[in-house]
Amino acid sequence: MIYTTKMVRYISPLFVICCQLACSMPDPNAYEADLIIYGGTSAAISAAVQAKKSGKSVIVVSPDTHLGGLSSGGLGFTDTGDKSVIGGLARDFYHRVYLHYQDSTAWQWEKRENYGNKGQGTPAIDGAARTMWIFEPHVAEKVFTDYVTEYGIEVHRDEWLDRAAGVKKGNGRIISITTLSNRTYRGKVFIDATYEGDLMAAAGVDYHVGREANSVYGEQWNGVQTGVLHHGHWFKSDISPYKTPGDSSSGLLYGVSAEHPGAYGVGDHRLQAYCFRMCLSNHPDNRVAFPKPDNYNPENYELLARVFASGWRETFNKFDIIPNRKTDTNNHGPFSTDFIGMNYYYPEADYDRRKEIIKEHENYQKGLMYFLANDPKVPQAVREEMAQWGLAKDEFTDNGNWPHQLYIREARRMVGQYVMTEHDTFSERVIDDPVGMGSYTLDSHNVQRYVKDDGFVQNEGDIGVSPKKGPYQISYGALLPKKEACTNLLVPVCVSSSHIAFGSIRMEPVFMILGQSAALAAVLAIDGDIDVQDVEYGALEELLVKEKQVLSKD
Repeated sequence: MIYTTKMVRYISPLFVICCQLACSMPDPNAYEADLIIYGGTSAAISAAVQAKKSGKSVIVVSPDTHLGGLSSGGLGFTDTGDKSVIGGLARDFYHRVYLHYQDSTAWQWEKRENYGNKGQGTPAIDGAARTMWIFEPHVAEKVFTDYVTEYGIEVHRDEWLDRAAGVKKGNGRIISITTLSNRTYRGKVFIDATYEGDLMAAAGVDYHVGREANSVYGEQWNGVQTGVLHHGHWFKSDISPYKTPGDSSSGLLYGVSAEHPGAYGVGDHRLQAYCFRMCLSNHPDNRVAFPKPDNYNPENYELLARVFASGWRETFNKFDIIPNRKTDTNNHGPFSTDFIGMNYYYPEADYDRRKEIIKEHENYQKGLMYFLANDPKVPQAVREEMAQWGLAKDEFTDNGNWPHQLYIREARRMVGQYVMTEHDTFSERVIDDPVGMGSYTLDSHNVQRYVKDDGFVQNEGDIGVSPKKGPYQISYGALLPKKEACTNLLVPVCVSSSHIAFGSIRMEPVFMILGQSAALAAVLAIDGDIDVQDVEYGALEELLVKEKQVLSKD
C-alpha cells in the first residue's frame, strides 16, 4: 500500500494516541502491596491475616500450592511445649480446629468418644480453653484456606522466586521481587516466611547453614555431639555397619558415612535429618497399601534388619494418634523415617536439585514402609501389625496420599541484629524486646550415621534438653537483618539463632506467633515510613498485647 502525505497527517495523531494508551496500560505481570510475604507456611498466613486486620494491603507469594507448610503437611500431633504461652492468631488457629471437631460430621471414621484424646503433655482437646492441638492435615489446610477467604487475602500460588536475579534493591531496601514466571511484586516491607530462607539469602542478608562450634556463642549443645545419646534414636546394641558383618573390606551398608564425625563441639556443615510426617490410617475403608517404589532395594534397609535381629521392638512408638483412626507418624529409633545425612546440600541447592532431594527422601521413606510391611527379615509380629496400616485415603488426595511438604527441620538461619542462643532458651540473658515466647525442648534430630572407633555403627546429633526455667522470650532483633544488609525485610521462620536454639524455636505454633509479630512490626514501619530496625519497641509491644500475644510468663 502507498501512503500519501495526506494520509500520514491523519495516521500520525492516531498512532501517537495508540502509543500513549499502550504506555499507560498497567503491566499484567506487575503487582504492588504494602506488604509482600514470600512463602506459604503457617507463618506466612498468620502474617497476612494480621496485615489485613491492620488495614494494610498484602500479597502472599507462595511457591507452595497448599497453604500451611508442615501444619497442613502431616504434622498434626503438634509440638507445643507449654501451651499457655501460645497466644494471638496461633491460639485462634487451634481454637478453629477445636470448633471443627465439635461438629459430629467431622468424625467420619470413628466416634468422638472412641478417640483417645492424647496430646503432647495435655489432652488433645482442651475444652476449658476451647482449643484442640491434634488434628488431621486436611483440617489444618481448611483453616488456613478459611483465613484467606475470610480476610480476602490475595495469594499467588506456585510462584517461585528468581533466586539469581529476582531481588531488586536500592539504598539498602528491597524494591521488588520477581518470580520465575516473570511476575514482579513491589512492596514497602517484605517478609520471608519460607523454611529455606530464599528471599533472605537472595537479598544479601547474612546467614548460617550447619552447626556452629560451641565456642562461637559459648554453648554446650551445639556443634558435633559424639557420645551424647538422648531420646531413643541411637544404636543401643553393637551392630556392624559393614555389608559382611565385621569385615570392613566388604564396604559400608547404605546410609552409613565413611567420614570421621568430627571432634566433639566443633562446627560443621551438616544438618539435622529431614523426613515426611506421614498420615496413616488403620481403618479398612480408608487405608491404602504402602506402595512399592520403582527403585525399591531391600538392601537399603539391611541395617534396620540387624536392629530387629538385636531384639529392638519399638516400631510403632511414634504412630501418634490423631482423629479418625489416623496418625502423625514420625521418626523413632536408631533407623527410621529420618533420612540421615542426605539433606546437607538442600538449603543452597537450586530448585531442580531440591526436587531431586525431596524425591530421594520420598523413595527412601516409601521403601522403608514397604520393607516393614513385606520383607521376611522383619519380624512376623511387626509385619502383621504393619499390615493393619496404610496411607490415609482421604489425605493428600492430589499427591497419591503422600504429604506434599518435606519436614525441613532446619535450613538457613539468619545471622541478624540479635542471635538467639541456648543461653536465651535457658533464660540466662535479659530480652528487652520480646515478640513471643518459646518453650519446647531444645531438639535436634540426628545429623550423621558413622562408624565408631570400635567398628560399630552409631548415630550423632540427636539432642533433647529442656529449657531450664520454662518458657523463654524471643527477641524482636532475631527477626531483623543487620541494618547494613536490608532495612525492610523481616524473617520469622529462618530466625537469627544458633543451631541448638533453633531446635526449640522451630515449632509450628512459634512460627505462627512470629509471623503475626513480624506483620505488626511491618505495619509500624509502613505507617512511620521507617526502617524495620527503627520500629520503637514500646509501640510494637502495645500492638502485640492488643492482639493477645503472650510476651511473659509472669
